Amino acid sequence: MSSGAPGALPEHFSRIAAALHPLHGVPTDIGWNRDEVADLLPPDAIQVEAAVLVGLVPRGDGLNVLLTRRTDSLRNHAGQVSFPGGRIEATDPDAASAALREAGEEIGLLPSQALPLGFLDPLVTITGFRVLPLVAGIATDYVAVPDPREVDTVFEVSLEYLLNPTNLGHHVIQYRGRERRVLEYRYPGQRIWGATASMLLNFRQRLEAIA
Repeated sequence: MSSGAPGALPEHFSRIAAALHPLHGVPTDIGWNRDEVADLLPPDAIQVEAAVLVGLVPRGDGLNVLLTRRTDSLRNHAGQVSFPGGRIEATDPDAASAALREAGEEIGLLPSQALPLGFLDPLVTITGFRVLPLVAGIATDYVAVPDPREVDTVFEVSLEYLLNPTNLGHHVIQYRGRERRVLEYRYPGQRIWGATASMLLNFRQRLEAIA
């Protein structure tokens, strides 16, 4: 990371790293939410491998989570709040490299501005992706440069806010024959829901497991 972020692993990053799958131990399971979406996927569906970056930016009052709002013209998840990321390409050495490459392309993050800490559990989406979330510390001098073809807005939300259970709600919808629970944060100005909210819930649960 650049000089804008701590050179050594600070205490808050050490605790977070302890709650994650290590970088050398990439999780191979199909997805912690697979049972919830199994009936929405074709029986012979081949999941597309993808990776996203859960960026943590140290600020004066704690850590902030880096989020984007996707443009309305994209094929998948248009207009939704998400982490920067995308499919893992054959040219990517590994999932972590894919997440960092996508973050560079989408929001102008340099590899030197990120400190990979580990992985959350894989998540399956109803659009056919198996997503590996890479958690990384982000240099405080990073300035977002969004690609307007993919990203409408880059913004930060306090990690403390996102880890507070009272801020995560849900609503129930009827979809394809049964009730389904859709997670959503009560955050002003942005709708943080669906897969992104599920990954953040997984983040909180992994941290709670080592508390």
